[in-house]
Amino acid sequence: MSMAVVGLIAGMALGFAGYFGGFGAFLLVAALGAVGLVAGRFLDGDLDPGEFFQTRGRGERRR
Repeated sequence: MSMAVVGLIAGMALGFAGYFGGFGAFLLVAALGAVGLVAGRFLDGDLDPGEFFQTRGRGERRR
């Protein structure tokens, strides 16, 4: 499935949530979609959980 189709489906889901459930439902669907995106990228191996908790030492710059 192409990313354009995935974006279309996500946009339609947010639109339906906003229309039928109001702004609170829109925010809930958007937040759960973001959680699902992070979980999916983690399961695909595109995301390392250590990236969220990594601290910078003194003098180290991340590029």
